[in-house]
Amino acid sequence: MDSKPSYDLEQRTLKFAVNVRLFVKLLPNTIANIEDSKQLIHSSGSIGANYIEANESLGKKDKVMHMRISRKEAKESIYWLNILNGTNDFKGDNNALLLLDEASELLKIFSAIIEKLK
Repeated sequence: MDSKPSYDLEQRTLKFAVNVRLFVKLLPNTIANIEDSKQLIHSSGSIGANYIEANESLGKKDKVMHMRISRKEAKESIYWLNILNGTNDFKGDNNALLLLDEASELLKIFSAIIEKLK
């Protein structure tokens, strides 16, 4: 893999984590939302961190492991976004749908990278 796709994916994962944090700030402060938001922030932040770590001079085995962790966290982010989307009224607000699309796309990309690294 050349450096440009790696850089692009790194930027996208970090942007996804930032967008999740901005989205969470828009949610009403109910106890359920606060707990679900903590889980969502943890998952989304870890996607970026694990992807970057996987590309900093790791061996192939370690890189595959970290990519699998990032893929798992992308799945978790989709799970938590679905929970928040199901418990709130987002009509007229596409933030949740945009984040779901981005998390789904990141999940596909991580899966493709894992297949190439095998």
